[in-house]
Amino acid sequence: MATARVAEPGGSLQDVQEWGLDREDLLGIYRNLIVTRGIEDRGHILFKQGKIPGSFYTGRGNEGSSVAVATAMGPDDVGTPLHRNMGVHVARGVDPFRIFANYMGRIDGPARGRDGNVHMADDRLGLIAMVSHLPAMLPVAVGCALAFRIREERRVAVTWFGEGSAARGDTHEGMNLAGVRQLPVVFICDNNQWAYSTPTHLEYATQHLADRAAGYGFEGVVIDGTDTLAVYREAKRAIEKARDGGGPTLIECITLRMEGHAVHDDASYVPKELFELWAEKDPIDGFRTWLRTNVGFTDDEEAAIASTVKRLLNDALARAEESPHPDPATLLHGVYAEPDELETPHHR
Repeated sequence: MATARVAEPGGSLQDVQEWGLDREDLLGIYRNLIVTRGIEDRGHILFKQGKIPGSFYTGRGNEGSSVAVATAMGPDDVGTPLHRNMGVHVARGVDPFRIFANYMGRIDGPARGRDGNVHMADDRLGLIAMVSHLPAMLPVAVGCALAFRIREERRVAVTWFGEGSAARGDTHEGMNLAGVRQLPVVFICDNNQWAYSTPTHLEYATQHLADRAAGYGFEGVVIDGTDTLAVYREAKRAIEKARDGGGPTLIECITLRMEGHAVHDDASYVPKELFELWAEKDPIDGFRTWLRTNVGFTDDEEAAIASTVKRLLNDALARAEESPHPDPATLLHGVYAEPDELETPHHR
């Protein structure tokens, strides 16, 4: 039996204005959606050209939820976006040039060419880099939230995970501690319906993953992850509730992974009809339609944004290709903190 609240669809212009978004904010969200998809589309080309080492992962279909949640975050909040959350980096202000550089293992990428091509984050923007053991990032975010509580800071930690990660102990441990201590953290589940090739009915027995939130002592919300404005509304509500001492929220964004697990996977196990169904729910198309209906978004404005984004990404890619590879002699630089660099030098 479902216990999580199922969120209503995104609202009218008046509703959106009450949430604190004006027309420029909305156009900014649209631009970030376009930038996000454009970065990953160019990433596919780079991979086929042999310029991206390792495999390559994207979040096609998740752009709306990623951009929306990041837009709802405060400037001092922190987040742990994963490989399907490129929109978080874009919305928080990471320069596309640095993202392309990271793809290609260059020193101007956030990982400085020392980690996986999508293992990136700019800590100056409140982002913490992922590791391949994806659910391991939940306890990291919970630890941040605990630190905020101890320091009496009005800050919130936001952490992302897929429904496959929900089967791991890290997820349970993180949510359990967050619920017990009522910490200022928001859990975002990108439920894209396939844990690699395992469908959801073989992953968990509840109707919704968000139903589990009640067992941890906080609210669970289920939402259409392609509905950008609905995700923004629920994320904003959850983040501000956490900031005001109301404890955690688990938001389950239902989407579909519109490509394989990575470029090496053709996703042949996903029914063609399912891809066709979710292609009609493309978050960018849906948001563009909403803008045209509600704020008079014109062909000229759309063309201007598309032209600006194309030029931005082309320039960023050209600049990234000029970025050098890291010097092997610097491999261990910046990996380990020196004792004297620690705020609290416990060795003394």
